[in-house]
Amino acid sequence: MDLRSLRYFVETVRLNSFTQAAESLHVTQSTISKMVRQLEQETGAQLLIRDGRKLALTDIGRVVYARGEDMLASMRRLAQEVHDTQTVELGQLTVGIPPMINLLFTPVLKAFRERHPQITLTLLEDTGQAIERKVANGELEIGLTVLPADPALALQTAAIASYPLWALAAQGTFRKSRATLPFKALDRLPLVLLTDDFALTRRLRAAFGAAGFEPQVAAQSGQWDWLVAMASAGMGVALLPEPFIDRLALGPLDAVRLVEPALPWQPAHVWQGGYLSHAARAWLDVCEEVLGAATG
Repeated sequence: MDLRSLRYFVETVRLNSFTQAAESLHVTQSTISKMVRQLEQETGAQLLIRDGRKLALTDIGRVVYARGEDMLASMRRLAQEVHDTQTVELGQLTVGIPPMINLLFTPVLKAFRERHPQITLTLLEDTGQAIERKVANGELEIGLTVLPADPALALQTAAIASYPLWALAAQGTFRKSRATLPFKALDRLPLVLLTDDFALTRRLRAAFGAAGFEPQVAAQSGQWDWLVAMASAGMGVALLPEPFIDRLALGPLDAVRLVEPALPWQPAHVWQGGYLSHAARAWLDVCEEVLGAATG
């Protein structure tokens, strides 16, 4: 059924006049008559009874008018919702975020909620590698990981920050005057690492291979604070990015920055190429503004 002819019919009935409907819709009266006849042809029944200047609805005309009002109201709501979504007044967004990265995003969440209160935002926590796979297979529109992302997934990436990695160990492990540690020196030390499904561990294992040694892994955990506890207990050296070091009350711990190479920790957004929803673009804009100001 042609929506334009339905609209012209509903307006004619509402105003009870072909002439007034034509004025309201800014068309000629003959156009209104033509559209009503077209609708009668589509329904296969007479819809209006013309009695001089008065109009009356047939039984089928009453059904078409009632349902026509419903359809046109739905179309108006659809147009409004599309407009609201395009102007980021409404929307839904799920962001995949690893537990190691989420500590950076409290100010982002606050700013996003304040700026876009009508967008329903859901955070899905998982490891960086799992989030990459979910974005690649369409389960998530956008997520976060640590660079480099898996090249086989062919994802778009955008780094949000870059921090050096630090080595944490029980007090006395490193010389008191030492502020940095060459990456190659890790060859001689037991390590406590995050589990292999973390993107940071993937990054480290690639770096171990590039440096030409197999690490001595004493233990692995999915909780960074447990790694710190194990390092403090003398089980091995924990390798963590600078934001975590800044939040630690180091106590009986040595902390030195890794160098040669520096091996930066780079949290990044990942998404498939092509279309991004308005809500996702709004999220990226807020992240750039808040995190760019924090790290710039």
